[in-house]
Amino acid sequence: MPPLRFKLLKLKGIGFKMKRCKFAMTILMFLSPTIAFSQLSAIQSKVQEVMTMDHRTEAELARDADRDPVNAIDFMGLEADMTVIEFLPAAQAYYTKILGPVLRDNGHLMAIDSQGTFDRWGDWIEMPEMGMVHPVPIDNQYNMDEGRYMPGELNFGVPNGTVDKFLYIREYHNFNGADKARINAAAFGALKSGGEYVIIDHTKRHMEAENGPNGRREDPVAVIHEVQQAGFVLDRVSDMFYQESDDLSQEVGQIPNMTDRFFLVFKKP
Repeated sequence: MPPLRFKLLKLKGIGFKMKRCKFAMTILMFLSPTIAFSQLSAIQSKVQEVMTMDHRTEAELARDADRDPVNAIDFMGLEADMTVIEFLPAAQAYYTKILGPVLRDNGHLMAIDSQGTFDRWGDWIEMPEMGMVHPVPIDNQYNMDEGRYMPGELNFGVPNGTVDKFLYIREYHNFNGADKARINAAAFGALKSGGEYVIIDHTKRHMEAENGPNGRREDPVAVIHEVQQAGFVLDRVSDMFYQESDDLSQEVGQIPNMTDRFFLVFKKP
């Protein structure tokens, strides 16, 4: 176990690292591990190995610099013998293609998405290395009037209280308040005591009203509050996806792979 140090984390757009905002506030003081960069952990080495496999596309390889899966998955605290839920991996399945081989021998990856998404997955899902990836289809229709997805019954394919990690990456913004609360509560139920809920999404300015350009962004302070309402405790935060060039005013599709993103890890008591 590496030594621990206190780190005052500062997040842009919510009062932590706010060169462009008119207000500032300190929210968190928490422990974070000091990483010995000269030596990779076991999980980092495994992720690095998987990243060189042939099933990954050129587009995915191009995203690696921005998404930094070696360090991101390590910060999540993922281990190779865990039961993991990946909520809405989408047709691209960027993380699924990495996590599947990592969890193959001793873990399980429950991929939760619509059947239409799974139908768009390629032959890679038939690889032996994906033997512990379990697609679990749910109803998740897009509401054109609201501009949000509307999930049906939240079935995760495993009994409640048996999951180690619940990953919710770049999808939190896709739901209205009621469905966010429902998903947060379902994640809390699925996780075992001590299990962790990981949320990464595009940063929106604190308390900024929703408008067209920020429709796919989230206020991290609001997310923290909403997730705590479900019973979670905020355990740690990373600024590894901080982007100085993103002034938080543009629609995320206008600056692909260049958005500022928050990275929150909550724990179920």
